[in-house]
Amino acid sequence: MRISDIISETIREMLEASAAGTAEIRRNELALLIGCVPSQINYVLESRFTPEQGYVVESRRGGGGYIRITRVQMDKGSALMHLINSIGAELDSTAARVNIANLFYQRIVSEETARLLSAAVANNTLREIPPASRAAFRANILKNMLITLMNSAERS
Repeated sequence: MRISDIISETIREMLEASAAGTAEIRRNELALLIGCVPSQINYVLESRFTPEQGYVVESRRGGGGYIRITRVQMDKGSALMHLINSIGAELDSTAARVNIANLFYQRIVSEETARLLSAAVANNTLREIPPASRAAFRANILKNMLITLMNSAERS
C-alpha cells in the first residue's frame, strides 16, 4: 500500500469514528504517527479530500493550529452530478482511481460498479488509444458512465 493510501485511509477512519463526520488533525502529529513528511499530508488533502469529492477542508495556522476535514452528505444523484461537472476535458488515471474509490467509500456506487468503472478507464483498457489522447478519452468515458448511473438512480 502506498503512503498516500495509508494517509487517506487513516483520515477516512477518523471521519468514520466521528459521529459528526468531522476529523481534526495536526499535520505534523499525523505525519509522525504515519511515518511520512508533512507535505505528504498536504498532498493527500489536496488530491483526495476536495469539495468535488464531497469534503470541506479548513485550516487554522499558529500554535494551536489544526486541519478540520468535514464530509458533506449528498444524495446519490447530487454526488454523481457534482463529480460529472468537476471532471474537465481530461482526466489522468490517478484522479480517475481516486474519484471512483471515493464514490465507493461514500456508498454512492457498489464495489462491483466501482470495479467496472475502474476497468473502463484503466490504462490497459485504453492502450490502443495514443497516449496523448488517453486522458480525454478517460474523461469522456467516465462522464458518460456516471451520467448513465445518475439516470438509472433517477428512475429507481
